[in-house]
Amino acid sequence: MLLDFVVDPVLLETTISRFLKAQYSNNLYKNDEFRKETWKEFADLGLLGLPLSSIHGGSDGGPAEVMVMMEHLGKVLANEPYLSCVILGAGTVQRAGSSKQKDTILPQVTAGELLLAFANGERQSRYGLADVTTIARPSGSGWILTGEKTYVLHGDFADKFVVSARTSGERLDREGVSLFLVDSNASGLKRRKFVTQDNLTAAQLWLDGVTVEADVLLGTVGEGLAILESVMQAAIAARCAEAVGTMQTALDLTVDYLKTRQQFGVAISTFQSLQHRAAEMLVAVEQARSMAMFAARAMTMADPAERRRAISAAKVQIGRSARFVGQQAIQLHGAIGVTEEHKVGHCFRRLTAIELMFGDADYHLSALAADGGLVAWE
Repeated sequence: MLLDFVVDPVLLETTISRFLKAQYSNNLYKNDEFRKETWKEFADLGLLGLPLSSIHGGSDGGPAEVMVMMEHLGKVLANEPYLSCVILGAGTVQRAGSSKQKDTILPQVTAGELLLAFANGERQSRYGLADVTTIARPSGSGWILTGEKTYVLHGDFADKFVVSARTSGERLDREGVSLFLVDSNASGLKRRKFVTQDNLTAAQLWLDGVTVEADVLLGTVGEGLAILESVMQAAIAARCAEAVGTMQTALDLTVDYLKTRQQFGVAISTFQSLQHRAAEMLVAVEQARSMAMFAARAMTMADPAERRRAISAAKVQIGRSARFVGQQAIQLHGAIGVTEEHKVGHCFRRLTAIELMFGDADYHLSALAADGGLVAWE
């Protein structure tokens, strides 16, 4: 499958690989506080601006560059807020922001000086992007936001939030959802940090009469859902690539373990049944890799419906492969695989989180079926 690269792919992969290996040489895959100095190194290497416009300090890259970046982040189980800040936060600003907003926000993101987080999910919404009950009502020249947001990835240390709120209509209406850029220190905004199952951090937000000016509105009033859907598709494609990297690490760890673990005086890698299971893991990883590439390619499709079906199909395969590879890795490692000290257990936890985030395999399979399937039959 052909992918269009703007940045030299060999140079990009070499740079990312060397950098992340150095940063994660001591198995820093466990939960860790956000390290500003590491994030600044991401910026100095130009990695934060990969998918952003060169006008704002980026590289004019696209889904292909993001795929390479996210796969390598997945390999080391990185805990940096690349998805939340660059793909979701900056991606929304790039799609919906005014010229002034882009000129102000995006250069700060690419320089590593501003951290964004994406606040859309609510208690009742599950995977529904239009299920928004947070209210934004006009007040003078600005808006007053009231509501609650759950599972804001890396929201515990974000400087600004992209917040979805309903400016008109009823719950589940596709019309009436608007997007706002809210400062983390805004009066009336509270956040509570928690650690996720896969050792990342997130926050729960409460907006109690948060007053914002009119210039923080992203895009057109009441037309934010299309932007949400577009940026979410980009995020799913990115997480598909991340999952492939994590699956590859889980496979590599498992194969190495089979070669070193001995039973009955021989390495268990000589047992044919275990060879077959490792081979099945490899097949699942390669199927996921193909669909991650398909998802990246899908982001260049002009037809929104075609792009939507392709992204759902990719998420289905990624979810199935992630579950299979993770479970097999744990089974083949035995009890050591679920200890806190072994990396393969952390791989399984990250893969489980990726499978569930932005819609699990069952959800996207149902959405794909309702959309007529990936291939149109006559």
